[in-house]
Amino acid sequence: MRDQQGAAATGSMPDTVHDPAPVDLAHGSRRGKGPGLDWERRYRATVVAGDVLLVLALGAVCAVGAAFGAWQTMRPEMAVVAVLAMLTALPARRAWAESVLDEGVEEYRAVIVGTCTAAVVIALIGTFLPDTDVRPWVFVVVPTMGVLLLVSRYVLRQLLHRARRSGACLLPVLAAGDVASVRELIARTREHPHVGWRVEAACVVAQDRERDVGEIDGVPVIGGYDTLTDHVRNGGYRVVAVAPAAYWTSDRLQHLAWNLEGTPAELAVAPTLMDVGGTRLNVTGILGLPMLRVTQPAFTGAGRLFKEVADRVGAAALLMLAAPLMLAIAVAVKLDDGGPVFYRQRRVKRDGAMFTIWKFRTMRTGADAEWAALAARENDSDGPLFKLRGDPRVTRAGAVLRRFSLDELPQLLNVLGGSMSLVGPRPALPEETQAYGPVVGRRLLVKPGMTGLWQVSGRSDLSWQEAVRLDLRYVDDWSPALDLMILWKTARAVLHGKGAY
Repeated sequence: MRDQQGAAATGSMPDTVHDPAPVDLAHGSRRGKGPGLDWERRYRATVVAGDVLLVLALGAVCAVGAAFGAWQTMRPEMAVVAVLAMLTALPARRAWAESVLDEGVEEYRAVIVGTCTAAVVIALIGTFLPDTDVRPWVFVVVPTMGVLLLVSRYVLRQLLHRARRSGACLLPVLAAGDVASVRELIARTREHPHVGWRVEAACVVAQDRERDVGEIDGVPVIGGYDTLTDHVRNGGYRVVAVAPAAYWTSDRLQHLAWNLEGTPAELAVAPTLMDVGGTRLNVTGILGLPMLRVTQPAFTGAGRLFKEVADRVGAAALLMLAAPLMLAIAVAVKLDDGGPVFYRQRRVKRDGAMFTIWKFRTMRTGADAEWAALAARENDSDGPLFKLRGDPRVTRAGAVLRRFSLDELPQLLNVLGGSMSLVGPRPALPEETQAYGPVVGRRLLVKPGMTGLWQVSGRSDLSWQEAVRLDLRYVDDWSPALDLMILWKTARAVLHGKGAY
């Protein structure tokens, strides 16, 4: 049946993919499977060793403390149970799987699930040991192990990302698609090197080769789809990235997947829905046909109610913590030029309603009246917004406040009042929304935020289209986990001050 499908799929194709390599039935796999890259093996070994050492170290500390009576309710032998439970649960929950490492949220989720599994196992063991108090192990020791592992994974990820920004520890990628889609893939991988891809070669359709397309943005075109598998086997590519192209039918993609079996390369296919997040995508089989199901974005429900409560509680807590700093900023703004401390401006919130946003004043008094003259001469933004590096209206104190986004602290009052959220799309100006089409207008389906994907992805350095794309992605793919990730990354973005002016 498989041979018949292959013949039917390739019988009339100008660009074909080769037949699959022979199967070694004795070993249940295809001959020629290559090893991983050295840095991949070293990185995985480092992650596993770090997890094991941390678990063993904390287990040893607890065992010694219990043995010498430091914790009267803890028995030393339970340390062995806790260590074994953790070191069994982590691989069982795929926390050490190569496909999970360096996958961000998925990697952290695997560690958290493994930690919870270990805690449940210890609790179950405790039911058979009536004289043993397992509560300290379930609610203190094992969670502490999980936190330490998360911190260790985060540190290792940052070291890996730093190496990737310098051009090391990257996976060699062979892109296959039309020229336009391959060019976009190359641009995205270069813009975000922390993902770990480097497009080193491309295969394009025959028509593009006939136009003498020898390279795409510096990446050589090494052949067509008919030679793709040979290049993978001989070139050591780790990823075959199939970019959108009319050529790729389901039969051709299936045949390509067969041909790549036994090679060190994994197949990555770009879906048509490029910016739909993984939380909304599910693959299900309907009558034997795999279907990509896309759930609707959540604008109401328990998750949004939780976000509302978290916003109010978080804003109140941050206002109390930041009160001394905000008082110092107010004094600095007042002493700088004697003008008002706060700046108020009308912005657009959810569903197009208006509200007043509060900020610390960073420009000289009357700066709004100078906007038209400056905008007519120069604008560093490529969209309806006005942005100017080295804006002459910014005060000395204002330059410092803008660099570290301290001028936005009064927006916590907007969050507390319900007109804004801690995380969301950038609050839009009324004149900006007048140019919105139906697509960009989706930004107004949720509350604007003090921070968002735009804040942690470049701030004012982003193009208008990229900022809109990030806002729309947030609207469509919102989840509590995404909010937590953005809040965590906001701290780094603010400290670095990149893209703030």
